[in-house]
Amino acid sequence: MSTFTFKTKYDQEILLGRRAKHLSQLLDGIETVPASSIFLHTHRALQQNTMYAPEPPNDFAYWVTNRLGYERLGEELASVDIVQFRSVEALRHKFIRILRTFIGEDPHTDSCVPGHEFHFMACHTFVLPTPFTANSLAQFRECLRQVHVTTLRYHILDRTLRGDRGENDFSAWFREIGNQALADELAALDPYTQTMEGLRNRILKLVERHESD
Repeated sequence: MSTFTFKTKYDQEILLGRRAKHLSQLLDGIETVPASSIFLHTHRALQQNTMYAPEPPNDFAYWVTNRLGYERLGEELASVDIVQFRSVEALRHKFIRILRTFIGEDPHTDSCVPGHEFHFMACHTFVLPTPFTANSLAQFRECLRQVHVTTLRYHILDRTLRGDRGENDFSAWFREIGNQALADELAALDPYTQTMEGLRNRILKLVERHESD
């Protein structure tokens, strides 16, 4: 049977030296910054949050609402349902379409107060294997109980959007070992509406139930 190796990651955030003081510059930045920048600015709250459920909005929505005062646009940016996307590029184009539409309706948008510009950031991600490996659902469950939430974030969030399969690593492995039903059930979970610990417990219950099938 295929072996699953649990991994962890370390993100080094970096300033890109690019900033926006009005919507056109924000749009230009979103169109051209690296994918890791889009991921960081849409997942920052979730990446930093271990005990509580993530609270929107993303960085773009926060800046548009609180620094430019465009509440309607901010609400639209905040309402982007990230769970629907299977790649960073698809997510990027969603924000681009929203901003282009708004700017097209009113090209004379305001600038922020000096000192409150949007600073684009990105991250270098370093991925390392952990000592935890699994060759069965029982071993997977025991490992999942012990790994750090950073490992959970990496396999569920990072790999879904930044990987090459458009699917989280756990579901992909379940399919590989022939458990399509478990893979589908896990893929259907929304990781953005619960804590990482809550998600861990949901996955543990799913795995335990399929162990007994």
